[in-house]
Amino acid sequence: MIPGFSPRRRFDDLSEREIVALAIYAEEDDAQIYRTYADRLREHYPASARMFDGMAAEEDGHRQRLIDMFKRRFGEVIPLIRREHISGFYTRRPVWLVENLGLERIRDEAAMMERDAAAFYRKAAARTGDADTRKLLGDLAVAEVKHGETADRLASHNLGEDEREEEDRVAHRQFVLTWVQPGLAGLMDGSVSTLAPIFATAFATQNTWTTFTVGLAASVGAGISMGFTEAASDDGEISGRGSPLKRGVASGVMTTLGGLGHALPYLIPDFWTATVTAIAIVFVELWAIAWIQNRYMDTPFLRASFQVVLGGALVFAAGVLIGSGH
Repeated sequence: MIPGFSPRRRFDDLSEREIVALAIYAEEDDAQIYRTYADRLREHYPASARMFDGMAAEEDGHRQRLIDMFKRRFGEVIPLIRREHISGFYTRRPVWLVENLGLERIRDEAAMMERDAAAFYRKAAARTGDADTRKLLGDLAVAEVKHGETADRLASHNLGEDEREEEDRVAHRQFVLTWVQPGLAGLMDGSVSTLAPIFATAFATQNTWTTFTVGLAASVGAGISMGFTEAASDDGEISGRGSPLKRGVASGVMTTLGGLGHALPYLIPDFWTATVTAIAIVFVELWAIAWIQNRYMDTPFLRASFQVVLGGALVFAAGVLIGSGH
């Protein structure tokens, strides 16, 4: 490629015919995106799926009106001009990226799509000095605004208070099953199971670097083990717990972080400063576990605190006793 040369065309260089063609393909792409969202949501969120079906139908209507306009003014052959061909034209995030981020993320993305399109057409209409082109772009801007209003009406029609609450409840449950439960199990395992080897090493050697090395190895090893175990234990098809990859990542990362929390202080050269800091971090980790159990698993906070603190204290004591005996 020639330095400084861009393969994309500038919007200022497009003819009126090309602008209409660009709008046609943009509407076609957006309709397909909405249909993909609808298909993705249909099983668990039927009301939202109906909303996106309606929005796709609206985009089809816009596209057909643009095609009719194009044929009347420019003929039968529509040049192939898409967003990615134009410098500065608004873009769409890959569907595979958005559809994996949850119901509210998809709803927000749809709203942003309408805002982007309307804003672009308004700016384009204000820039052009040709009366016909200005009217054309202004009409497209109005169409996108009306589409946004239609989307709001569709949401109100298809997503009543009960439906929205039910879909939000299902989305929350899926979030808990896919991310919170595996992550919590990993955090508990990493925080508690590494207490004994880390503090046993600390009190046996009183060498901070050796203790950190053992803690790092224990944390990373436990994270890898927990991650693979979670991913392999359930494919999520029957249990509905979601992607095994997501659950494995959540469990593995949180296991590693749980162990590293009280291993990292041993980068401090002074043994007792490092140990006191590590013990303080352990209490923070145990409190965080109890809070998550109370917040997402509906476990009474006092009971969660008692269970976690008691278990952690026993493992910590075992590590100290074993380490001090050497």
